[in-house]
Amino acid sequence: NYAAYASFIAYKCQHHHCRHFTAEAVAGLLQAMHRLIEDQTRLSTKFGVLEKLLLESSAAAGIRGASLVEIQDVKSAIQRKYQRHSYIESHMRDSIVDKELIISVYGESVGQINGLTHIDLSEASFGSPVRISANCYAGSRGVLTIDREVSMSGPTHDKGVMILQSWLHTNFAELNPLNVTASLVFEQEYSGVDGDSASCAELFALLSSLAQMPIRQGIAVTGALNQHGEVLPVGGLNEKIEGYFRVCKQIGLDGKQGVLMPERNMRHLMLSDEVIAAVATGQFHIATMNTVADGIQHLTGRSLEELNALAAVALRGFKQTLEANLPKRGV
Repeated sequence: NYAAYASFIAYKCQHHHCRHFTAEAVAGLLQAMHRLIEDQTRLSTKFGVLEKLLLESSAAAGIRGASLVEIQDVKSAIQRKYQRHSYIESHMRDSIVDKELIISVYGESVGQINGLTHIDLSEASFGSPVRISANCYAGSRGVLTIDREVSMSGPTHDKGVMILQSWLHTNFAELNPLNVTASLVFEQEYSGVDGDSASCAELFALLSSLAQMPIRQGIAVTGALNQHGEVLPVGGLNEKIEGYFRVCKQIGLDGKQGVLMPERNMRHLMLSDEVIAAVATGQFHIATMNTVADGIQHLTGRSLEELNALAAVALRGFKQTLEANLPKRGV
C-alpha cells in the first residue's frame, strides 16, 4: 500500500507538473493520511485531501527555491492549513487564558475534573478542555445531569450517564437503594453536549465528590465506560490531546500536566511533533487506563478500593440523614 501511494504521488506530480517528493516527504504525506483516519495501521483513501496537501507542499518548496519537496515543506503545508482554520480554537483558548472560561491546570480539587471535547467544523477540527463538576448529597434521584434536565444533551451522552449509574449501583450493591442525588454538569457549556467520551471523567468527578478525595487538575481525561468498569476507545483523540496541550502551553507548562486516555486508543495516536517533543522532555504526559481503577489510581494516587470505602461511608451518612428526616408516624 505504501508503494502504491508513492506511485500515486509521483503520478500526481507529473500530472500537475509540480516538484517531486523526496522519500522522507512521501513518508510525511503517508503520516498525514494515517492521521486523517486516526489509525497507525490504516491509510485514508480521501485522495482529494492528499492531492491538496501535495500541491501546497510543492508550493512551499517553490517558496524556498528548492527543486524537490522535503519533509519540512509537507509540515509547513500542514501547519499553514491549521493556521487558516484555527480562529475559533484560538478564540476559545484566549477565553481560557483570560479566565472567562474557567479551566484549572494546576493543583488539586474535589469534585471537578477537566474533560476533553472534540469540535468538528469541516475544515476546522480541534479539541478543547471543559470543566466537569459533581456534587453529591442526601436524596433519592440518583445520578442527575443538569445538561440532560434542560434538554442540552444528546442520546449518546445520556446513554453514557446511564451506564455510569449502573456501574455505581453495582459497586455499592450492599447499599442499594442508594440514598444519594449526584448532580453532574459541563460547566460553561451552552451549545449542548453529546457523545459518551466524557463518561469516565464524569464518574471520576462523582467519586471524588462522594469520597471527598481531590483530583489532579492538570490531567485532562477522555474515555468511555462500560458497565463492568472497562474503559472504551473514543474518537478525535489527537485533536483533543493537542488542543489541551496548546491550552497548557499558553497558560504555562509545569511538567505535571497531561492527558489520561483509554489504552485501547494507543493505535490511534498520530500526534504533532510539538507534543511528541514535550512528552519526550517530560513537560507533558500521556497516560493510559484500561479500567476505572487505573484511572482513579493515576488521578488521586489512591486505589479504587480506598475510594469506594470512603464513598460507602458517605452513602451510609446520606441514608441516616434521610431516615432522620422522614415524617414520624404517630402511635
